[in-house]
Amino acid sequence: MKLIVYADGASRGNPGRAAIGASVQDVSGAELATVSETIGIATNNQAEYRAAIEGVRAARKAGATGIELRMDSELVVRQLTGQYRVKNVALQPLFAALVQELEATGPYTVGHVPRAHNARADALANAALDAAAE
Repeated sequence: MKLIVYADGASRGNPGRAAIGASVQDVSGAELATVSETIGIATNNQAEYRAAIEGVRAARKAGATGIELRMDSELVVRQLTGQYRVKNVALQPLFAALVQELEATGPYTVGHVPRAHNARADALANAALDAAAE
């Protein structure tokens, strides 16, 4: 079954305290799984990749046989679609890990969505950061 993964990373400081959020949904929009956790110190781009990796893993656990990954990070989306090369050495292993997770799941697509359409994943990432600050 094809599942949709909305993923977002947050970093307060860039690099700074970081967290990831992902919402796994079926094609009707019903949420099947979520990810909301801190990841220590990371850049925003590292957090974006980590959110996508964990979102895809959560989708696989939910039974995905295909993925539609949606993110508001133009950099990550363009790197995954081959429009940009991954020049940053710190992002290269994250890129490789994400591609491996996507390919292991089955057919996949990657698309950019406006920030407003990624609000659930953003809220999950920020909730983890806020909870860790308390």
